[in-house]
Amino acid sequence: MTELSHENLKKINGGGISIWGTLAIVTGVIFIIGVIDGFVRPLSCND
Repeated sequence: MTELSHENLKKINGGGISIWGTLAIVTGVIFIIGVIDGFVRPLSCND
């Protein structure tokens, strides 16, 4: 096993998440919370 130099360590790209991935996760969580809220606390439509 070889030890990486400081320059080689800077070149390593890790498994970072993009802004679009974060946005998709947040959107999914908000949607699931809304669905659960609709089942637990249904509101009638008042015309």
